[in-house]
Amino acid sequence: MSVLEKVRPEPAATARREPRVTDEHGRRIRVGELLWRYLLLLGVLALTVGPFLWQLSTSLKGPTEDIYSSPPSFLPAHPTLHNYSRVADTIPVWDYALNSLKVAAANVVTNCVGSALAGYALARLRYRGRRVTTLVFVLAMLVPVEGIVIAQFTTMRELGLNNTLIGVVLPGAIGAMNVLLMRNAFRNLPYEIEEAAYVDGADVWQRFLRIALPSVRGTVAVVAIFAFMGAWDDFLWPLIVLSDPSKFTLTIGLNYLHGTFAGDERLVAAGTVIAVAPLIALFACLQRYFFRGVGEGAVKG
Repeated sequence: MSVLEKVRPEPAATARREPRVTDEHGRRIRVGELLWRYLLLLGVLALTVGPFLWQLSTSLKGPTEDIYSSPPSFLPAHPTLHNYSRVADTIPVWDYALNSLKVAAANVVTNCVGSALAGYALARLRYRGRRVTTLVFVLAMLVPVEGIVIAQFTTMRELGLNNTLIGVVLPGAIGAMNVLLMRNAFRNLPYEIEEAAYVDGADVWQRFLRIALPSVRGTVAVVAIFAFMGAWDDFLWPLIVLSDPSKFTLTIGLNYLHGTFAGDERLVAAGTVIAVAPLIALFACLQRYFFRGVGEGAVKG
């Protein structure tokens, strides 16, 4: 047997490497630091999801169960859907939900289309006043909604759009933040790709529809989620511009439910769950695009 064969360790005798936990940069994370991160995440989860779980549990509890027990009980002893049917019997909740859905769908379409066009113009087209226009959109985000609501109401009245769903949609048709999100996404696209398309004879609409827009689908999904949430949860503007109960949105209808039956928390909780369910469904459908976020726009080679 040679000397090398004597010195060479056996495969079974080699030291086993302990599993290491690393971050996205490959750096090792200590056990204490990892435990602290998980505890922090659990605390944030309890603060954000806990109230919704309590509302969901309350909406499923019968009239004989104590909803104010300490510690709180999240599992109903006898789950029932009777509270949801009571909401439908008390107010036309499905009509209100349909009105909210119309407003939210229109808001999503106008924001996605308008923000994509405006963002592309700010990011890719060259013209005088482009920086000033971008600054105007930034300053528009600093103006509180309450400060311009009177001017918006006067404008809708002059246009004859008071007490209409179009009057609810129009002020929020294109959001300044959504335009800036699309602008940042389009700026991440390499200019060489568009220049090559320009050399091949593609006009500005072809470059926008076939090159730029498909590359920022994640940001479009983010804009769609923000627009839907903003329109679905909006309360102040629909309350001001609408006066016909048949055109009320869901937020106004639920406020009537809360004001009339404030002592019945089960009924209010059921209405709250009905209002939140579409938002959860929308986010579940678009979550894989949502987390790609604002940083999307780079083209993988």
